[in-house]
Amino acid sequence: MSWSLLELIRSNPDVLMESLKKRGVDPSLAEKATELDRKWRSILQEVERLRHEHNLLSSQIPRLPPEERKKKIEETRSLLALIEVKEKELRSIEDERDNLLKTLPNLVHETVPVGPDDSFNVPIKVWGKFRVYEKDLDSFLSQVNGLKPDYEIIKFKPVGHAEELENVLKLGNTVKAGEVAGSRFYYLFEDIVWLEQALIMYAIDTVTAKGFSLVVPPYMLRGEVIQSVIDMDTFKDAIYKIENEDLYLIATAEHPLAALYFKEEIEADRLPLKYVGLSPAFRKEAGAANKDLKGIFRVHQFNKVEQFIFSLPEDSWKFHEELLGNAEEIFRGLELPYRVVNIASGDLGACAAKKYDLEVWMPAQAKFREMVSCSNCTDWQAFRMKIRFVDRKKNRKGFVHTLNSTAIATTRAITAILENNQQEDGSVVIPKALRPYLERFQNAPKQVIVPRKKN
Repeated sequence: MSWSLLELIRSNPDVLMESLKKRGVDPSLAEKATELDRKWRSILQEVERLRHEHNLLSSQIPRLPPEERKKKIEETRSLLALIEVKEKELRSIEDERDNLLKTLPNLVHETVPVGPDDSFNVPIKVWGKFRVYEKDLDSFLSQVNGLKPDYEIIKFKPVGHAEELENVLKLGNTVKAGEVAGSRFYYLFEDIVWLEQALIMYAIDTVTAKGFSLVVPPYMLRGEVIQSVIDMDTFKDAIYKIENEDLYLIATAEHPLAALYFKEEIEADRLPLKYVGLSPAFRKEAGAANKDLKGIFRVHQFNKVEQFIFSLPEDSWKFHEELLGNAEEIFRGLELPYRVVNIASGDLGACAAKKYDLEVWMPAQAKFREMVSCSNCTDWQAFRMKIRFVDRKKNRKGFVHTLNSTAIATTRAITAILENNQQEDGSVVIPKALRPYLERFQNAPKQVIVPRKKN
């Protein structure tokens, strides 16, 4: 078994304890897991000794005289009964150890900044020409961590994406959606719907051109599966459960893509396996009660294109950078200026060993907002889903590494376009990269989205 947390409690528990401290998790949990593993190994040795003794006795019985044979048979029966008791104890301790380990977050990578929350996240890269309203310049510069962004000062402050969508373009309606479905739902109309479809096709085109296989996954997962893929404590405020069913709506295509090889072995020479999933995402957002109540940035349902990779352990860090590079290529093509942030240990989420966020500058809000989350989950998910690789050439096996990254979350990308490409007359310029997709359709906008009458 080559699961990193189990290896650590045997070889270097101090590393695990230090990782837990970085996340703000009680390090004594590592000590408890270590003690359970010691106990498990001790009983395992005893079981193996008893089995050996039983086998030895069993091999002697046929050669013994009848009176002695009867005595030895009784001894072997007693040994079998004792072995059964010890094996039951062994399974119980193994379950207790593994269940405890499953509650622990992934091992924090050495390059992750240490801090309790998102204020410790570190911007590591900026790209694009930033449009900055003249009164927001100081705020903008404070958010780029001393990096050297290219920016232009604009004299007018764009209106926020919610105002632009509903009251200027009149192509969205969250008021009526709230009336019939509740808050954080929306209607989108005409040009914005075309824009969303173009974003989806553009993202799929970009990623499949790099060898990723296109997948439409299940939109629901069974409880056993969803609890293997995610940290339920982190997602408890996000996941919708189907009433009276052992089914959960997916919050991202990452989850069913991760489950594609649930309880399977993958031949090492097939790895890496690269997928791009297209699906809706359903999120309660119960933990974000007062965040982004207006508009379509933080909503209960949206469409998403998601990258996912299964890899050998030794290759996962290069694929983490590859996934980020693909996401950057998509947003560079959209000409949306962004920063890349290395997420701090306390803001990381239990599944990830390291995570990057790609955040686009929103000139109306004078802040960067997350568009992409890109994570290396190493073997955290694979251990829980029992997804192993088998390398017959090197005579080894272990748990695969899993990696994921947003390609496009459509509603968030739309909000970024509405703020960054907004003109003083209220019209919105369509990114050049999307125009070839829109030109195929007679009624789709081609270059500009203009205000129109309310639907």
